[in-house]
Amino acid sequence: MRKLENSELNRLSPSDFKKTTKTPIIIVLDNIRSLNNIGSVFRTADAFLIEKVYLCGITAKPPHKDIHKTALGATESVAWEYCESTLALIQSLEDLNFVTIAVEQAENATMLQHFEAKTNRKYALVFGNEVKGVAQDVVSACNSVIEIPQYGTKHSLNISVSVGVVVWDFWTKITP
Repeated sequence: MRKLENSELNRLSPSDFKKTTKTPIIIVLDNIRSLNNIGSVFRTADAFLIEKVYLCGITAKPPHKDIHKTALGATESVAWEYCESTLALIQSLEDLNFVTIAVEQAENATMLQHFEAKTNRKYALVFGNEVKGVAQDVVSACNSVIEIPQYGTKHSLNISVSVGVVVWDFWTKITP
């Protein structure tokens, strides 16, 4: 087996990325502290043709050298917007017929593998602060909550890892 060269990967250019049909998923970052996590989320968003990333509250915005270090240019391809209030954004997205989903450990959360994503819906996936998670008022405002099952001693995954796991799961469920 031979590793492929970058030139053999047939990747989209940033301008072609902007023109291509996107996956009907929006990622919402609720008060993310780590600039490296933010950059990693942009890379995942690029990999799965995510429609948009919303940066809320204290979440830093590009351009920033520490975001760029992990995004590796994905802030140039993926659409993004800053919103001060995650709660107000969630309400606006619901008005636009997005299904809003907090990714959190909560009462009556649906385990990720049991969530039935539908191909004809648009989803806004909300990921929270590295320490406090998604704010309770945002969790309460979302249409539902999904939880990533975990079986070890730790109580959470890194936010960028969580985004990768959830987006991959949704991708496999909603793309033809």
